Amino acid sequence: MEHKKDWMKSPLELPELPYAKDALAPVISEQTIEYHYGKHHKAYFDTTKDLVKGTDLEGASLEEIVDVSAKNPELKKLYNNSAQAWNHNLYWKQFAPVGQSRIPVELEELLTQTFGSVEEFKKKMVDAGVNRFGSGWAWLVVDNGKLDIYSTPNGDNPWKDGKSPVFGLDVWEHAYYLDYQNLRKKHLEEVLDKIVNWDYVLELIKRYLNQ
Repeated sequence: MEHKKDWMKSPLELPELPYAKDALAPVISEQTIEYHYGKHHKAYFDTTKDLVKGTDLEGASLEEIVDVSAKNPELKKLYNNSAQAWNHNLYWKQFAPVGQSRIPVELEELLTQTFGSVEEFKKKMVDAGVNRFGSGWAWLVVDNGKLDIYSTPNGDNPWKDGKSPVFGLDVWEHAYYLDYQNLRKKHLEEVLDKIVNWDYVLELIKRYLNQ
């Protein structure tokens, strides 16, 4: 896949959170992080490691495992778990503690050029998440050198369709139900308004656009 670069070689280990478990509250509570990160995310890694043990993919990077398993229907279980492990790596890294979320001017200009305004971008992201029936993700992706909004079912990663993810909203119920119950839209709006590490999002966009 064209997205693969040397800077994308993640180990098959659950990464540490880049902030305290209560740093995203009340947008995402410590209790939700305990379950979502500590149990769900960890389980995706544990299952992936079990599935590659003793195979040609043992010792491969997470990105390589996602890449290979996405192409082989017989490795569907491995793809589901490795893709979700990677999706969640991005998910947790793209956040900043409450009070520290600021959109750089450069990113504001990019979003405005593509979507009309930052607010319109946020609205389209929320719509993509709300309109995803059942479980899945809403993504900001780089596709053929341009920004776009894209949605995938279940644990699918945009790489599977040749798109490069730079920001993702998890709309599986375990991502928000403890804090928002059935109010998915409110959760997505709160996330976009209050806890995104936009500097990191811009860093990924620039890496993909310049590769």
